[in-house]
Amino acid sequence: MNKPLLLVICILSNFTIFAQKKRARDYGIEIGILRTGKLNAITDVSGVKVGQVTFHKTDGIHTGLTAILPHDQNIFQNKIPAAIHIGNGFGKLAGFSQVEELGNIETPILLTNTLSVPTASEAVIDYIFQYPENYAVKSVNPIVGETNDGGLNDIRKRFITKAHVLEALKKAQTGAVEEGNVGAGAGTVCFGFKGGIGTSSRVLPKSKGGYTVGVLVQSNFGGVLQVNGVPIGIELEKHKFNKIDEAYKDDGSCMIVVLTDAPLNGKNLKRLASRAMLGLGRTGGMAANGSGDYVIAASTAEDLRIAHNSDSMYETFKVLRNNDLDLLFEAVIEATEEAIINSLFAAETLTGFENIKVEALPIDKTIEILKKYNRVK
Repeated sequence: MNKPLLLVICILSNFTIFAQKKRARDYGIEIGILRTGKLNAITDVSGVKVGQVTFHKTDGIHTGLTAILPHDQNIFQNKIPAAIHIGNGFGKLAGFSQVEELGNIETPILLTNTLSVPTASEAVIDYIFQYPENYAVKSVNPIVGETNDGGLNDIRKRFITKAHVLEALKKAQTGAVEEGNVGAGAGTVCFGFKGGIGTSSRVLPKSKGGYTVGVLVQSNFGGVLQVNGVPIGIELEKHKFNKIDEAYKDDGSCMIVVLTDAPLNGKNLKRLASRAMLGLGRTGGMAANGSGDYVIAASTAEDLRIAHNSDSMYETFKVLRNNDLDLLFEAVIEATEEAIINSLFAAETLTGFENIKVEALPIDKTIEILKKYNRVK
């Protein structure tokens, strides 16, 4: 049975307690060839923090926010190399053009629902302005991604406020990351089942640098579900094209955040980001016409921090060569695949706006099918 495991995390004087449901690996599902980090989460990348605010209310509100802080310094003054890859552009990712032009990010990364992007962007600006050393800042490029939770959530109410966004940022911490019907994944749907927040990580061998790649996803897309190469959607007779001669529902997007301590510049972060879509493809996702599938990739390597102001005309740093990227590509593919599967395993059945009900992935049946294909240990 899929029984919750109680996970208690103590950070200084603050206590975070949540019921962590079993993840794919708890059932013997081992995806890929590389080992995971200690937490098997994006927070395995040193210094990365995640904060989430979740709303499940009786008036049809099922939404939230997920905030990812790449490091604990003032990120506007200490920007980091970054890139964004668009798998399918039916979305509203704020901040894309400046990242594309300059190759860095200068704010935390926020995920929320489609109609809350403007509010979240304003709040991120307020967050940057709160630092005394940013007193003269007159231009901020907030990075805010979204998927549309308008099936289970009464999205037109635009429930999210700036205070909610700032709360998510304030809550950000290292350690385990809650998954499933939380944060920006509170009201999402994936492969026709309840989707949500999922995360995973991979660590390269020491001989290859020992770098960590962490991925966090907001899963809200469709296709034909596969778990570890097994056609679960077909076996369960539930997938996007199950009734192929009839009209099928538009999909609702996937946001993928990739952070790594590997020293990569904007060019190779763009290449890394594009490989995350291969991980989405391994789960049966297809970047459908109505799906906004975006990958934000950034390097947290301290030697690559970009000072907002400098007395030097030059930026000098050391980055990995092109020839040494293959294992990082493999790492992001595996971690993305597993993060999406974890989002499904952690999600719970939800009855939302206008009594729309979306069932969770039937874990017991899924495990039976995987055993039939000899894909669990």
